Amino acid sequence: MITENIQRVRGRIDVVCSKIKRDPGKITLVCVVKGRSLAEVQEAIGSGIKDIGENRMQEALLKYNDMSQATRGTLKWHMIGHLQSNKAKDAVRIFDLIHSVDSVNLAQEINKQAAKINKTQEVLLEVKTSPESTKSGFSPEAIPDARAKMLGLGNIKVRGLMTIAPLGESAQPYFARLRKLRDDLNPEWLLSMGMSDDFEVAIEEGTDIIRVGRAIFEG
Repeated sequence: MITENIQRVRGRIDVVCSKIKRDPGKITLVCVVKGRSLAEVQEAIGSGIKDIGENRMQEALLKYNDMSQATRGTLKWHMIGHLQSNKAKDAVRIFDLIHSVDSVNLAQEINKQAAKINKTQEVLLEVKTSPESTKSGFSPEAIPDARAKMLGLGNIKVRGLMTIAPLGESAQPYFARLRKLRDDLNPEWLLSMGMSDDFEVAIEEGTDIIRVGRAIFEG
């Protein structure tokens, strides 16, 4: 089932990319593995998944440590959930890209831990494009100042922006807002937006990375 679901998701990507004249090969499909067994994750990897997204540090450590070194080496690991500063040490050891940097303090801690292992950690800044009180992230207005404060951090590289659209609403205006913010700040930055229910809209609005779990594991 997982293999068929991945093919279906890739087909959906192809359809929307064809419609808007985008190269589907430029869209990174991150397979979100929160709550999934190692066997399920390995089936996804066997079906061509190269990018793994985790929401929780503890789960990520378990899966990472249970995989063979050879398998781990073929993957790119994405931290997509809220990251506490006290978990930054483990995060920089595992993750290639941290999508959810939501404060300057967290960026400073990631920088500190990355320096200890001589790593330049790639990150995205999480932007709160909708007003829910439960969401983390910088306000769009705070991003320029946050970016300026991070320029002096030698072991962090800001690669772009991430957002999550609110449930039960059209995602389009929120994704469009993030795209405009990116275009105004740095058109070379990546965008991470779109999940199982709204990734087609995200692709139409210019995302580079989509984060898909349920559509892969549940169909």
